[in-house]
Amino acid sequence: MSTFIEQFRKEIEGFAPKAEREQIGIVTKVSDGVAEIEGLTDAIMSEQVRFDTTVGKPLKDSLNEGGDVFGVVLNLEEESVRVIILGDASRVSEGMTVVSTGEVLSIPVGEELIGRVVSPLGEALDGAGAIKTKQRGPIEREAYGVIDREGVNTPLHTGIKAIDSMIPIGRGQRELIIGDRYTGKTTIAIDTILNQLAEPKESRPICIYVSIGQKESKTARLVQQLREKGAMDYTIVVDAGASAPAALQYLAPFSGAAIGEYFMQKGQDALIIYDDLSKHAVAYRELSLLLRRPPGREAYPGDIFYLHSRLLERAAKLNKELGNGSLTALPIIETQEGDVSAYIPTNVISITDGQIFLESELFNKGIRPAINAGLSVSRVGSSAQTKAMKKVSGKIRLELAQFRDLEAFMQFASDLDAETKRQIDSGSRMVAILKQRNGAPLPFERQVVSIYAATNGYLAGVGVEEVPAFEEKLLAFIEAEHPEVFTTIASTRALDDATAEKLKAALGQYVETHQR
Repeated sequence: MSTFIEQFRKEIEGFAPKAEREQIGIVTKVSDGVAEIEGLTDAIMSEQVRFDTTVGKPLKDSLNEGGDVFGVVLNLEEESVRVIILGDASRVSEGMTVVSTGEVLSIPVGEELIGRVVSPLGEALDGAGAIKTKQRGPIEREAYGVIDREGVNTPLHTGIKAIDSMIPIGRGQRELIIGDRYTGKTTIAIDTILNQLAEPKESRPICIYVSIGQKESKTARLVQQLREKGAMDYTIVVDAGASAPAALQYLAPFSGAAIGEYFMQKGQDALIIYDDLSKHAVAYRELSLLLRRPPGREAYPGDIFYLHSRLLERAAKLNKELGNGSLTALPIIETQEGDVSAYIPTNVISITDGQIFLESELFNKGIRPAINAGLSVSRVGSSAQTKAMKKVSGKIRLELAQFRDLEAFMQFASDLDAETKRQIDSGSRMVAILKQRNGAPLPFERQVVSIYAATNGYLAGVGVEEVPAFEEKLLAFIEAEHPEVFTTIASTRALDDATAEKLKAALGQYVETHQR
């Protein structure tokens, strides 16, 4: 084959400038969406190449077949390179010429993508016309270094009481959402997007939802939900569904990161959700086996840790000199039977800055979101909380931990002393106040009032089943009678003594009215 290539090069000697001669190769083998190419001696990793599908065909036939077919270099070998084909692999055949672009694969980025559903290559999937943008962002790039970053200290409110009070997320953080199937992982992510409606427009992050290997019906339902609530005005959906080739599922999260970095580099905040990286790992395993890379643990290639670490390292809070932009990442991982010690879950846990662990047992008990407070953690901690939330939520985690211990003990003890009963009653009400309906995120000033009422004994006379109704009516009462409490907390993001006194008076008034 190498003799054939040399002969081919001599034939094109008069047609191509010398600088370009080394940039043309020949397809020697095509199989399962992977092409082996000889002759691209200067190829680089993740480089985009173009297959010349028009050679030897009448012009009208080549026009009818659609646009160019591209590929991306993923294996650099001694005599050849292996390329994954992006698009219709049936149009690529042995003996076809391949032209190197000399550029790392990039996709369209820009404001024009907001409100759209796109493929990992930046093509419109929502039937709303082509996306016209002149800017492009590289799929792969080196993450910002430590000097270019600053500490994570600005909260990203999720609207979920259990998270904002116990496991706060900061802008620029990487927080893993992990749990079995059907435990509400995607719900937390979508509620976080919906909650950004409560943020002022000037500080509202651009949200990017990356669907990897999900059912098309699920993604369509989520897009419809976001559209109905008005959240698509600041959201971009990158879709590589279950029917998409493994190559596109592999590229999807990197495409999302490229789009997010565009906004971060402009000094804006962006939030990206990878749903989910378990399926991304499976797509990468499939590609790696097709590329003839040796399998390692559980048949995953040895560099799968590096794959996810270089993706998640792109989330950052940039320093003042670079515009103070941020990219927050919420990767999702699916576990089997709650096993967080499996290979891919452990990899991603060690890369991220904390995890929100959702437990099937809690979900089946009706505790939703089913967050296990003991195994969930945020390594950024209270530095990513508002002063108001920090002030009222200090005791929650300890109280829940004590309740879980006593709840387990209670199963074996028939007689309980008064103090233990009090702790169990208080813990039960705390669990009840942290329950929340799907698609109903709560602005943080309302969360502060609810949690203040729970931690200061205002729920003592309320039955556990009545807590959600009590909370709803309480918030409506304060909205109607004492709106300045919400306004002050929202504007100052603190609970000063004067506001706390007003809140105490309002709570006392409501409890007294409620008990009559």
